[in-house]
Amino acid sequence: MNKNELYPKVFMWLFIGLLITFMTGYSLSLNEQLTYNILSGSTYIILVIVEFVVAIFFSMRLAKMSKVTATICYIIYSFLTGLTFSSIFLVFKLSSIMLVFLVTSITFGIFAIIGYTTKKDITSWSNYLLMALLAVIIATIINIFFKSPMFDLIITIISIIVFLAYVVYDMKRAEFLTSYNEEAGPIYAAFQLYLDFINLFVDLLKLLNNNSDN
Repeated sequence: MNKNELYPKVFMWLFIGLLITFMTGYSLSLNEQLTYNILSGSTYIILVIVEFVVAIFFSMRLAKMSKVTATICYIIYSFLTGLTFSSIFLVFKLSSIMLVFLVTSITFGIFAIIGYTTKKDITSWSNYLLMALLAVIIATIINIFFKSPMFDLIITIISIIVFLAYVVYDMKRAEFLTSYNEEAGPIYAAFQLYLDFINLFVDLLKLLNNNSDN
């Protein structure tokens, strides 16, 4: 599959995933009590565990996965993320969410173009990006105990940089994934970019929240 056929499919699936997530989150947020019930206690933990299991299954079974199975995994993950996203619509104004979504889309688009057009071999980025991501996760966990606003701001900025780099990397990697599995590859490539977009969006929302607190 050439690039002209691949990337329209990837972005179509990316759009579908984001639409499912944001529509699910917004729809659920209209019922505050139901949102609270879903996101409190063991229910939220179960959601996170299921999301993790789906993501692992998706990545480990990609080589033998059919398009139907890939589609189901992707839609389930997007829906579950939408459930956890419902709290965002309760915490932030819809206008603020739309603004951050627009900024995220523009920023994401710029770095996606870089990934699409670069001729450089960036496969070596994989280990560095993974180490950087793990460092961000560990630092975030540590800051749960210290609750330092400044440290949280630094972590958020670093996280944004890491996921922007991931956008470039995952755009380039989409070609490899499709050669690996021509049917499920574009959906999994969209899934990777979906994760990048969602994390960028959340980080930019955190920046907005930090600025509004100052």
